[in-house]
Amino acid sequence: MGSRYSQLCAEERGTILALLSRGVSQREIARTLGRASSTISRELRRNGLRRRGARMGRPTRPYDAIRAGRRANRLRCKPRRERKLRFDTPLWARVRELLGRRWSPQEVARTLRRQHPDDPDWHVSHETIYTAIYAAPRGSIRRELVALLRQHKCARRPRGQGANRRGQLEDAVSIHVRPPEVQARLVPGHWEGDFIKGTRNQSAIGVLVCRKTLLVRLARMEDCSAAAALNGFHQALAPVPPELRKTLTYDRGKEMAQHRRLTEMTGTAVYFADPHSPWQRGICENTNGLLRQYFPKGTDLSALTQDDLNAVAWEMNTRPRRSLGYHCPAEMFLRACGLDTLAQQLDDNLLHL
Repeated sequence: MGSRYSQLCAEERGTILALLSRGVSQREIARTLGRASSTISRELRRNGLRRRGARMGRPTRPYDAIRAGRRANRLRCKPRRERKLRFDTPLWARVRELLGRRWSPQEVARTLRRQHPDDPDWHVSHETIYTAIYAAPRGSIRRELVALLRQHKCARRPRGQGANRRGQLEDAVSIHVRPPEVQARLVPGHWEGDFIKGTRNQSAIGVLVCRKTLLVRLARMEDCSAAAALNGFHQALAPVPPELRKTLTYDRGKEMAQHRRLTEMTGTAVYFADPHSPWQRGICENTNGLLRQYFPKGTDLSALTQDDLNAVAWEMNTRPRRSLGYHCPAEMFLRACGLDTLAQQLDDNLLHL
């Protein structure tokens, strides 16, 4: 085990003063106190002997134990370096603005670095942002800041472990026979889907996420039935060019009971993940977590219009994402479609927001 260092106390400084007055050497003082000789020499250099004055033939200032103790207490309370992210700086104002858009600290940090590549004063790590939030004094301000984070609850409730009594989907094609290009995420056109349900599971929103570009499309659902899912997903997929709606990977939710009809209407092949295997649709699960920032659990989703959902989808699609190198899904989708000029214009506009 390594040794643990402690600061000199008032009694030790008094002993140093007494032994110095008797002409005892620094090494002997160190042995008497059970300290390293370097500790004594540093104490005298900082609070007593002036080597520069001695070299120039000037008398040195005598060691003063009281003055040394006061100086040590003053320096102990003084931070070695001022915090970069303080609440009274323009940098924090910008960070607070981006957090208010429901961006994560990582997305904020990397976007600021892209916006100000040559100005280190605007460079801040995501850990610094987290530290600034949790270092805020307890109270309403801290609660407000923590609420800006995606995961602002400390406790998690275990999921139920019961048997599935809802029956099985007919003609469900397993994810294990899905084309290999879907897993590789090489081209756009392969989607993952899910439902986000509202209060008492009586309202829902349909979610579609492009596996390659993370582009999000949201569909308003009349209810949580299979008929509503068929109509909602058809409305969401219909505007997409046929070459960009090749496959859809879904869980075993009963709302997809009419998946064969959806394939007939849109040409999109539907594949189903294994039961209790959310990692097989990890992109959509992560997206659902981001969307919960807009639609917390217990929200009545029936009051939302399609225009409301389109506005949320636009915010999601213009939000920098870590897996995209902190570019936004809309830009990457345009590039994947060969529209590089539009993608560059979008990226330039977002960097100058």
